[in-house]
Amino acid sequence: MLTYLDFEKPIAELETKVAELRETANTSEIDIDAEVGRLEAKSSKLLRDTYAKLTPWQKAQVARHPERPHFKDYVAGLADDFMPLAGDRSFADDPAIVGGLARIDGRRVMLLGHEKGEDTASRLRHNFGMAKPEGYRKAIRLMRLAEQFGIPVVSLVDTPGAFPGVQAEERGQAEAIARSTEECLNLTVPIVAAIVGEGGSGGAVAIATANRVLMFEHAVYSVISPEGCASILWRTADKAADAAEAMKITAADLQALGVVDRIVEEPLGGAQRDPDAAIGALKGALIEELDGCSKLGPNELRAQRRAKYLAIG
Repeated sequence: MLTYLDFEKPIAELETKVAELRETANTSEIDIDAEVGRLEAKSSKLLRDTYAKLTPWQKAQVARHPERPHFKDYVAGLADDFMPLAGDRSFADDPAIVGGLARIDGRRVMLLGHEKGEDTASRLRHNFGMAKPEGYRKAIRLMRLAEQFGIPVVSLVDTPGAFPGVQAEERGQAEAIARSTEECLNLTVPIVAAIVGEGGSGGAVAIATANRVLMFEHAVYSVISPEGCASILWRTADKAADAAEAMKITAADLQALGVVDRIVEEPLGGAQRDPDAAIGALKGALIEELDGCSKLGPNELRAQRRAKYLAIG
């Protein structure tokens, strides 16, 4: 059963009523098809109207929806095959970042990204998608393998940010993020990144410094969470909606600023309502971008990437 967000309560009421009427129709001789059809049309219109005018804060809530596709879902929908590669060869394997060799419609790629987990146990195991230094060092290792074998890198970003714990700082969190970002800039193979949910701070940039950056329609991408920004500026997280408005975190804002290159449309009501359609749309966009990048030589790819990020800001 779909989880409804706070601003979706009127939609929830209508859809619940439709479900109840359908149940009644199955157990009653009374013809209520006309009433069901009327309510379905009303519900569909309300859903369309609501999602056509989402505020940045509402988009942040959609981006965090627990039922949006996760990395494992993208692997299942994007990759013809996937061979996971674990560990940073230095300290440990970090389940917050998952990666490995894959084929997307016959194209060999190194596919990596954040995994948040889908239930309590898996969220704890994947640390809610918040990577530690070993996660970024694993990403570096996989990117270097991609460079060695001359295959593109595809990264899927969905993280609140890098893990801020003391142990992570002791093991060099900032250095690992910087090195991962540097590795992205130095690659001579194509790198295509997609912001599929939350793109939080350096934890996102570390694997999203790409030739082409795609972003789902209702994803968000920012230097800090709206709550974090509000806590700094207004000393209260209650101002998160105001912070989200000011920070320009939506796909449309970021495309206008030149941070994002392409917006991928989501199914009506967000990727959580139709994950297969969302993944299919992303797959088509990734294939187009990979084919476009394949026309550039190694030095052109690196120069294009560096010029893109030097121009931001």
